[in-house]
Amino acid sequence: MGASDTRRHIIEAADRLFYENGFEATSFADIAKAVGLSRGNFYYHFKTKDEILGAVIALRIAKTQAMLDAWEEDAPTPAERIRSFIHILIMNRAKIMAYGCPVGTLCNELAKLDHVSKDDAAKLFTHFRHWLARQFAALGREADADTLALHILMRSQGVATLATALRDEGFIRREVEAMDAWLDAQRPGQLSLPQPASRSST
Repeated sequence: MGASDTRRHIIEAADRLFYENGFEATSFADIAKAVGLSRGNFYYHFKTKDEILGAVIALRIAKTQAMLDAWEEDAPTPAERIRSFIHILIMNRAKIMAYGCPVGTLCNELAKLDHVSKDDAAKLFTHFRHWLARQFAALGREADADTLALHILMRSQGVATLATALRDEGFIRREVEAMDAWLDAQRPGQLSLPQPASRSST
């Protein structure tokens, strides 16, 4: 395995461990073990955990951009593109119930730590925010496109947080249906009312 492949495997392993266990709880030894490297070989690629974090954030931003580009290419209308974002909650429901939203959990942890990379991690949300705002503008809601983008971001994060706490797949599906209905009401000329949060048994 070449050096570039080894580095990529380290970053991918760290990405998974930071998500599943948290950034602070993941050690160099954990990442090295996951990749099957000795400590010496590991330090050849990364000297500090913060260096790995920066690479993980860069990887996540690249993957996010690739996903957004794919939605642009595959979905013919802005409403369908926004719906693709909403349905991430369904596609990733098992991981979300187990570990939360990968973007939200990392941003929250780094903010609590007042980590120097907290603003870089927040760029993941910025990517979604700007992309969603463009879709709402294309939907005919130029005047409040950013407000609508923040609303759907906020709502999806709330669903992810409660899904982790409740471990209730039915709750996720009901909330996604409610967000779909909300999206249908955002076309110009439609009455837009907040959808009530669904109740879930605990």
